[in-house]
Amino acid sequence: MQSLKEQWFGNIRGDILSGIVVALALIPEAIAFSIIAGVDPMVGLYASFCIATIIAFVGGRPAMISAATGAMALVMADLVADYGLNYLLAATILTGIVQVLLGVFGIAKLMRFIPNAVMIGFVNALAILIFMAQVPHFLGEGWLTYVFIAVTLLIVYTVPRFVKAIPAPLIAIVVLTAAAFISGAELKTIGDLGNITQSLPSFFIPDVPFNFETLRIILPYSLALAVVGLLESLLTSQIVDDMTDTKSDKNREARGQGIANFVNGFFGGMAGCAMIGQSVINVKSGGRGRLSTLVAGLCLMFLILVLGDLVVDIPMPVLVGIMIMVCIGTFDWGSFKYIITAPRADAVVMLVTVAIVIYTDNLAIGVIIGVILSALFFVASISKVKIKEQGTTYFIEGPLFFASTQSFIQAFEQVSQKEITIDLSSSHLWDESAVGAVAKIVSKLEEQGIAVQVKGLNPASEKLYNKLLGLSGGH
Repeated sequence: MQSLKEQWFGNIRGDILSGIVVALALIPEAIAFSIIAGVDPMVGLYASFCIATIIAFVGGRPAMISAATGAMALVMADLVADYGLNYLLAATILTGIVQVLLGVFGIAKLMRFIPNAVMIGFVNALAILIFMAQVPHFLGEGWLTYVFIAVTLLIVYTVPRFVKAIPAPLIAIVVLTAAAFISGAELKTIGDLGNITQSLPSFFIPDVPFNFETLRIILPYSLALAVVGLLESLLTSQIVDDMTDTKSDKNREARGQGIANFVNGFFGGMAGCAMIGQSVINVKSGGRGRLSTLVAGLCLMFLILVLGDLVVDIPMPVLVGIMIMVCIGTFDWGSFKYIITAPRADAVVMLVTVAIVIYTDNLAIGVIIGVILSALFFVASISKVKIKEQGTTYFIEGPLFFASTQSFIQAFEQVSQKEITIDLSSSHLWDESAVGAVAKIVSKLEEQGIAVQVKGLNPASEKLYNKLLGLSGGH
């Protein structure tokens, strides 16, 4: 109870102010992601409101912001183009069900298989993608746009040194929106991205046939959305953990993401997940509890319903400036040193992760390839077996498994002694390939009239050896 009270009311002022800043930053992002997905801007805005509001109660990581995201929008674009909005909403509901099941079965355990090099690559790629998403909003827009971006950067960078009670991004939005209005400056605004309808989302069941044909269509997209969403959410959760030096319940977060998407689909929203950019804004603006996420969702709807006419006049250069500061704060600048000092394999994994994410514009693909590449490097590094021959005894050093058996077998191709001993005291048999390799050598040498004794198996290796060869005792 004390923990719950702390999560909700331990940082009231900071959570409310940071939530307001996040809400303002969510609007252009939600509209932009709706355009990527090929749906009406309100689909992204409704999704951001529903997901943020629900996840505040059921999520496992306080202060993390979840809403409509670019990674998810990219996955669903083809579905919308081929089948329309109702199939997207049905896929969103199914995505929620899949995510809940993955959370129940402990999907968070897989997080420990993501190496640090991949995490660094993920963070850096995300910072670059966030920056790239801002470029269309200022490139070729005139010198005044660059002035407003520069002033925003100056405010966000310097104001926190003197004013800590109010988040600097909020100050920048209010001051520069007023300046643009008073001066009559011709600048691109939020309203230029799409129309905002001043109405609440309503409950309805997607208009699709409830049959196996519909399931066949939406299931592949739902599975992809579920995996992409959880991958991005759990990685973002880990980043917020590190930023706040606190722990979170990642399986609960997975279930929470599922619940939020399931409900969201019935209110006309597209599938979403955690947003690292907005989560970083939230934390750096002072957000620490669930209240900040709830305020972000509620304030987003308030801005749309009550202040919609004012919100559309917020200059885009101001929000671009805020997001550029997020990029600067998100990017791991120590990674340049990491490339030089880290093992070459880790540096390659980090760079490949960044490159794949930027090339595909998909965080999940980059992370998965990074993990696979890291695993391959790891297997290559531990698959080297040393064999020392002393008289008639062959001492084996190093693990024996599928990747190291070939060199192990080759070492016994030219045996001249009449009897030999294979000493495995400094080795370990990890799988069937290892047992099969030992058995193959013994059989082949005995066919040549060479007596072979295998010794030094540790208990685990001996148990596996006997089990796979059908032996009951010795070897």
